[in-house]
Amino acid sequence: QVQLVESGGGLVQTGGSLRLSCAASGSIFRLNAMGWYRQVPGKQRELVAAITSGGRTNYADSVKGRFTISRDNAKNTVYLQMNSLKREDTAVYYCNAGTRMPGGYWGQGTQVTVSS
Repeated sequence: QVQLVESGGGLVQTGGSLRLSCAASGSIFRLNAMGWYRQVPGKQRELVAAITSGGRTNYADSVKGRFTISRDNAKNTVYLQMNSLKREDTAVYYCNAGTRMPGGYWGQGTQVTVSS
């Protein structure tokens, strides 16, 4: 089993920044891919960014140039640096991990709210 614990969400003004963290524990050898999804009420969960253990990244078009995903394999932690935040970035952000995306393991979710 794998446990994912997220932190770093909160309230920020438009144009501001936040950094999300997700620490993995347990059977982490299975975690080739880690990343972040987000969901707003009434919509499907969508991929925001993902990264492999080798450092290959993938981003949603809506966040390219603003968000950066990174990974510290020694700490089994993935980060999402979010800059130039917009109101439409408001969502619950979920950490996800597995052999590929979407993986079988999810975090509990952290709320990000961007206000004008």
